[in-house]
Amino acid sequence: MNPPPSINTSSHKTPRTSVRLCQGCELPVDHIALEKGRSAHCPRCGTELYRGGTPSLSGNLAIAITCLLLFIPSHFFDFISIRLFGVMIPATLPHGIWALIQEGFPLLALLIFFCSSIAPLLLSVAVVSAHWALKSRSFKTLKIALNVVQHIKSWAMIDVFLVSVAISCFKLQDYSDIFVGTGLYGLVLLQLATVLLVTRVSVRRYWEAYQPERELRLGTKQLHCHSCHLSQPEGEHCARCQSPIHHRKPHSMQKTWAYLLAASVAIFPANLMPISILLTNGQRLEDTIFSGVASLVNSGMTGIAIIIFVASIVVPVCKILGLSYILLAIKFKREIFHKQRMYIFFLIKWIGRWSMMDLFVISIMMTLLDRGQILDFTPGYGAIAFGLVVVLTMLATESLDPRLIWDNYKPTQPSREPLDE
Repeated sequence: MNPPPSINTSSHKTPRTSVRLCQGCELPVDHIALEKGRSAHCPRCGTELYRGGTPSLSGNLAIAITCLLLFIPSHFFDFISIRLFGVMIPATLPHGIWALIQEGFPLLALLIFFCSSIAPLLLSVAVVSAHWALKSRSFKTLKIALNVVQHIKSWAMIDVFLVSVAISCFKLQDYSDIFVGTGLYGLVLLQLATVLLVTRVSVRRYWEAYQPERELRLGTKQLHCHSCHLSQPEGEHCARCQSPIHHRKPHSMQKTWAYLLAASVAIFPANLMPISILLTNGQRLEDTIFSGVASLVNSGMTGIAIIIFVASIVVPVCKILGLSYILLAIKFKREIFHKQRMYIFFLIKWIGRWSMMDLFVISIMMTLLDRGQILDFTPGYGAIAFGLVVVLTMLATESLDPRLIWDNYKPTQPSREPLDE
């Protein structure tokens, strides 16, 4: 076992080929070999720097092709069916999208389709394209493919969709008999393969396979490229991928505030306007997020009510408050609790996607309930506002440069610290 490496903040003055800048706080950290399966994290901000071992790139290709093959059964076979008034009603994922378009909600349908289908598909296609680019030495194709991989990961939400299927089944059990279809097994397998692909794929390793860092003969590391993860001397463009590089994302604070303020406005109609409308036996039942949670509690589905309450109410509010706190701390140059603010940022990035759960449930319910007859289900305008909140808060998180948190950091300890593993 190698001894724990150390960092030296004076590395900006002494060129060292083993130094990499942390993409979360721009701290210079010594690079060493790690055992397979282990990860190295920045000792100051906790950002993952790199993973140990050398997973086979061909293994990534095999998983990506498996994902592409699983798209056929998972999307075009029935994933669930119900018997309603003696009639079997099957549901496929495209059926819910088409139902939303027919009801006059094309933008909501596009958002659901993008997160449940297009994003996972683009991720798999991008990985296959990256392998083709490596083989053909096509720089432009490799750059586009890896940019897609890097930016699309957080939008692939098959796991959220599967949880939404389970919640829909609980909500429908009082109206009909429920039957599991072949497509659900395809969705589960697709989710497992997608998670495996996301955890294995490393953009840096693909760029290293195309052009290793040692061939570039870089000097003092002063900038970190967020596209190919190469630490390099000062410059306007990356020495390897030719992407524009900056010490801080241009206009990061302004963009984040703009997204956040827009989300703060949209969250009021999202919670006050009906998110779904159910017609049953001639009675019109309009549910806001709050009333939907209350009706689940009254029906004895307390566990499902808690999940929806957390995902649809607590998470969006916490994201807005958490990002506002980080932005205000940066604005007023707070000199304490930098690491805590970084952990809040990590948590916001992780939980943001789960807010899509309510919209997925609406899509599934529209597919299964026999609209226009005794039961009729349709989204309300609150669903559009809620979709805006989800998108805007995710964009706000992506636009915030976490390195801004550390601009006024004043270390109280000596400059050498152990690297977290």
